[in-house]
Amino acid sequence: MTVHDFRIYPDAESVAQAGADYIGELIAKCVDARGTCHVALPGGSTPARCLELLSRKKLPWQKVHWYLGDERCYPPGHPERNDTMIERQLWSRIESAPGNMHPIPAELGPEKAAENYAALVVGIGGLDIVVLGMGEDGHTASLFPGNPATDSALAAVAVYDAPKPPPERVSLGLATVQAAHRRVLLVSGSGKREALAGVLRDEPLPVNRIGPSVWFVDRAAADKMDTE
Repeated sequence: MTVHDFRIYPDAESVAQAGADYIGELIAKCVDARGTCHVALPGGSTPARCLELLSRKKLPWQKVHWYLGDERCYPPGHPERNDTMIERQLWSRIESAPGNMHPIPAELGPEKAAENYAALVVGIGGLDIVVLGMGEDGHTASLFPGNPATDSALAAVAVYDAPKPPPERVSLGLATVQAAHRRVLLVSGSGKREALAGVLRDEPLPVNRIGPSVWFVDRAAADKMDTE
């Protein structure tokens, strides 16, 4: 059974703040220990607020390299791309070298973009921190239940026929997420209750296959969880 660290907060704002504090601490410790830190970021509304709060911290930004957990196959600058949100909420707010941002080139199409990103991730020797969200079906990044990409051993995977638009995406592979030194989940909203209950029952949902993680969850999602 996967052993997770669940941390429950009153609301989504509290989740975002606690998540930002924790991620900031992890980054600082990683840079102190290794001289650099490689962090993958998610899309989504709860992560968006967390990233905005993270941007306000005094951290060694020049020594942090940023990646994405997944991306939607839209043209650069499209409002529904994850990197558009991350640029607005974090990258444009911190003093970091342009070469430290590593968006997924999803405009190349799933196969080519996944191939390029896999080479990048393998080349750095893996990720230090992966920040993720969770969908109502238990997916994380763009690793969906029953989708062949979820079972791929590749470092980054092409995703077709995603159950939510757009159908074509690129995602970090399950093995890449599993190999990260730290995994952080940000979850809020009553729509996530059923999936979270499945995690607690140790169901083989994609989000429950990534390995032990630290979860920041609001009461609406946690419902009647006894974990404090």
